[in-house]
Amino acid sequence: MSKINKYADVGPKIHHYKYRRKPNRSVGGDIGVYIFLGLFSLLMIFPLVFAITSSLKPLDELIKQPQTVFARNPTFDNYSDLFVTLSQSWVPFTRYVFNTIFVTLVGTVGHVVIASMAAYVLAKYNFPGGNLFFRLAVVALMFSGYVTGIPNYLIMCRLHMVDTYWALILPAIGGSLGLFLMKQFMEGFPMSLIEAAKIDGANELLIFWKLVMPNVKPAWLTISIFSIQNLWNNPQVQYIYTESKKMLAYALNQIQAGGIARMGQGQAVIVFTMSVPIIFFIFSQSQIMETMATSGLKD
Repeated sequence: MSKINKYADVGPKIHHYKYRRKPNRSVGGDIGVYIFLGLFSLLMIFPLVFAITSSLKPLDELIKQPQTVFARNPTFDNYSDLFVTLSQSWVPFTRYVFNTIFVTLVGTVGHVVIASMAAYVLAKYNFPGGNLFFRLAVVALMFSGYVTGIPNYLIMCRLHMVDTYWALILPAIGGSLGLFLMKQFMEGFPMSLIEAAKIDGANELLIFWKLVMPNVKPAWLTISIFSIQNLWNNPQVQYIYTESKKMLAYALNQIQAGGIARMGQGQAVIVFTMSVPIIFFIFSQSQIMETMATSGLKD
């Protein structure tokens, strides 16, 4: 195992030094680029700022037109009222949280592992039907969840998994987006390192876990953020009927549908539902940006 460790973290460094080049711009050009990016960053961050400030507005400011960006009399009453409403449901709020965390965690880990294993084989080995399988996975990216919802439901019914956690986890594990991203990233991983590890006596499983996976960390972090965003904010009411098994997004959506009286709580719900994917992205953004920059490069 110690022999394999000497090859760890080599792949990304090869990409980094091989494709790094100094930008051919003047100082004025750099300033122009920063100004351009700064303006667009303000446009991108405005919806987030507006959602947070709206959750701090009292009900009279939420109803008032035209809307102001910042709250004149900021208050945390919307958040306190939200937790009071959730605590009054006959299913404990912690049960909704547990369901969401369990499904999100298992679905994300399963998706990353299965997609990585399949991508490793497709990227580094040639076998009959491999290209056809990958093309089918790419074609599957064209179909939205609304198109695949009915086939997935019929499959879950045949497997007797409706109204179970597996009805949410299995479709997440079998998503084709992770396979596509991982294969594109792994194609740039040097085959010479894999062959060197085999000469040292490592088997395929050891090479995959100790050599390949540490070097494609940016790719599986990117897959994780997409999977977390999809599972965390999806109520999945078409698969789950029992109230004690429903997701947190379902409970929060019921609060949003409460009319004008719960408009403030609805704004707090928006902030709460988008907070987890955003926090995960903030802590892994550098790795995710590296995936987007190097996924199309080849060895």
